[in-house]
Amino acid sequence: MGEPAAPVLWALWLGVLTSVSPCPLASNLAAVTYVTRAGTSGAPSRILTGGILYSLGRIAAYVCLAGVLTWGFLSVPWTANFLQAHMNRLLGPVLIATGAVTLGWIRIPAFGVSAGPRLKAIADRTGLIGAAALGFLFAYSFCPVSAALFFGSLLPLALGQHSVILIPTAYGVGTALPVILTAAALASGIRAAARVFSATRAVERWVRRATGAALLMIGAYFAWTYLR
Repeated sequence: MGEPAAPVLWALWLGVLTSVSPCPLASNLAAVTYVTRAGTSGAPSRILTGGILYSLGRIAAYVCLAGVLTWGFLSVPWTANFLQAHMNRLLGPVLIATGAVTLGWIRIPAFGVSAGPRLKAIADRTGLIGAAALGFLFAYSFCPVSAALFFGSLLPLALGQHSVILIPTAYGVGTALPVILTAAALASGIRAAARVFSATRAVERWVRRATGAALLMIGAYFAWTYLR
């Protein structure tokens, strides 16, 4: 049987929320600039192609990282047995902490690859193919919110579902949606692209607060149910 729909949709939603977090949003803006430049020499379809390649790079990066970590945990017998016995007990505190970081109550340092000019200069030499490389590298630009969502919510979900590929793929698609939509809008016209990013930035605070509150409630439920 296939994966249940709910975990896949939740992974997709976590990816969307990650995409509008500060570090990934900055990376996505840099990617849109790069894709626009790469597409100016040809038809508008080149812009859309660049956006899709960038998105595939992000998806591949998250599948690799989550897949390796998930497979690593599940392939070690004592780790797999420990998670099977205690996963629900661990989820409560982990989700509560993730919700607190998402709401800005707890601060953790940013880490990962920055969307620097050197990476974009390297990508410029390879044309549209460089968009995939940018997507792969920029996926590892973690800020407090995106790190909490990936390591605190996505990984436990992938472990709980024993999903090495599907759950991380759904998450990767979510993180790439703004670039895909903006690339499609750019292929149609600049004004449409501006509206996409304006809408994305306008809803970020409310979406983040709603998701943070949901994580707190789910975490509290797991803590109350399994830690009493």
